[in-house]
Amino acid sequence: GKQGRTEKMASMLVSESFGEACPASAPFFGYMGAAAALIFANLGAAYGTAKSGVGICSMGVMHPGLIMKSIIPVVMAGGIGIYGF
Repeated sequence: GKQGRTEKMASMLVSESFGEACPASAPFFGYMGAAAALIFANLGAAYGTAKSGVGICSMGVMHPGLIMKSIIPVVMAGGIGIYGF
């Protein structure tokens, strides 16, 4: 019917305009790139949180009055984990 002909024309149009420029593996690599970005952003955020946690502990021992100022790196590392930049 008309529906099948329309789908066939649409698929022909897509294959003519993209062809070899857009192989079937393109979505795989796109999603793997997005996954890698999320993984590395969150690994970096976890590392930053751990390093700033060590700094907060040493700040609590040496300068207890300045603890609230040393919370800022933890917040920044959390922002990296959430937004990924």
